[in-house]
Amino acid sequence: MSTITNSETPPAVADPPRPKPTARRRSIGPLVLRLHFYAGVLVAPFLVVAALTGLAFVFSPQLDGLVYADELRVDVGAAPARPLAEQVTAARGAHPEGDFASVIPPVTATDTTKVVFNLPELGEKQHTVYVDPYTNEVRGTLTTWFGETPLQTWLDDLHRNLHLGVVGRHYSELAASWLWLVVLGGLFLWLRRQWTGRDKLRRTVLPDLAANVGVRRTRSWHAATGVWLAIGLLALSATGLTWSRYAGGNFDILQEGFDSHRPTLDTALPGGSTGGGTSDGGGHHEGGASGAADFDVSDVDRVTLIAREAGVDGKVEVSPPAEPGTAWTVVEDDPAWPYGWDRAAVDPATGTVVAHSRFADWPVLAQLSKLGVAFHMGFLFGIVNQLLLAALAIGLLCVIVWGYRMWWQRRPTRADRSAPVGAPPARGAWRETHPLVAVAVLLVAVAVGWALPLLGVTLAAFLLIDLALGGVGRWRAKRPGV
Repeated sequence: MSTITNSETPPAVADPPRPKPTARRRSIGPLVLRLHFYAGVLVAPFLVVAALTGLAFVFSPQLDGLVYADELRVDVGAAPARPLAEQVTAARGAHPEGDFASVIPPVTATDTTKVVFNLPELGEKQHTVYVDPYTNEVRGTLTTWFGETPLQTWLDDLHRNLHLGVVGRHYSELAASWLWLVVLGGLFLWLRRQWTGRDKLRRTVLPDLAANVGVRRTRSWHAATGVWLAIGLLALSATGLTWSRYAGGNFDILQEGFDSHRPTLDTALPGGSTGGGTSDGGGHHEGGASGAADFDVSDVDRVTLIAREAGVDGKVEVSPPAEPGTAWTVVEDDPAWPYGWDRAAVDPATGTVVAHSRFADWPVLAQLSKLGVAFHMGFLFGIVNQLLLAALAIGLLCVIVWGYRMWWQRRPTRADRSAPVGAPPARGAWRETHPLVAVAVLLVAVAVGWALPLLGVTLAAFLLIDLALGGVGRWRAKRPGV
């Protein structure tokens, strides 16, 4: 029998190869998550107010029908409607002060005729006298603003500026400026999480009903609902910004740069005619909207007929000459689909249309802006538009509530480290982003901050506060006794 002596050694075994160091993974995800979190926490209150006030305004036409039924509606008369000139004269009899500005003929058989007067003390607002077109009876007078009743004006101001004037407009612009960014950030984060494996589409657009009660289930409702609302919320953000104070001003600059403003209507009459016609003794002869032009109210029926024959039909507003040598104007103002915003300048003396502006000929940006405003206000598709906006507002409120609920559900609950809310996403998100991507994001942020000043200012404030808090935290970590 042989034995192995101590001098014998087993064969050497090679060391296993060391794993190669993996490259550091770079991702913009942590940066988007941190921005989405802080934007959601800090901007959401403004979005809540905008959603609630917008929800109140969207059904203002129905509320008008209830509150101002006497002024807006009449019974269909047995005899045909009286001439517009007679109705204007009846309105003037009940409202002798001010300058006649325009008349809006009835659109349906149960509508009153609206006769509008300018008064210097009202500024942008006007007095509108409502006349029964079958009897010339004056049904009432309301102070209106661009055609809106007092109730509609109050709700409009509540949504736009909370009745705080110019200062209050900052709230609505801030909400519209951040809404699109919050929506796109949320979409990016949810698609990044869900768009893998099987059933990607189902898991993206439907909440996870199988999840246990907790953050996971709340997140699925928050995100899936946001996916369904995304296009509508982006549209509301864009259309709201077009007539905001600062971003809207930049949008005007863009339109000027592309020569895309709404075309002006040339109301000058050929040969310097006064356009007022000749009074036959039956019409009322008075100053125009500015008090600088003479016209014959009896021409209003002829002017309206000529414009309608030229295609300016539906809901129209007929205005007398604003100054000598100019024509009457007939403006189609019907935002409901099929929409209409054609305009015509009419010379009643010759019975001709001296200028015509068709909405189809407007620049594309001007068309999109006009359609966007009509959609934002709930007018474009009638009751369907109103219900869609109501669904968007209610859905946005639900998404915000679920977002805050997630923040609360993520809180530490252990007795030794409890907290009222969850911790924010980890710091250092910039370091997780590829340098080239970080530079691109910074350049885009600067450009967007210029175009949307309130977004730029508040974003810069968020970053400065975040840096300051981070610095304080590091200082305390180095000095635990402080």
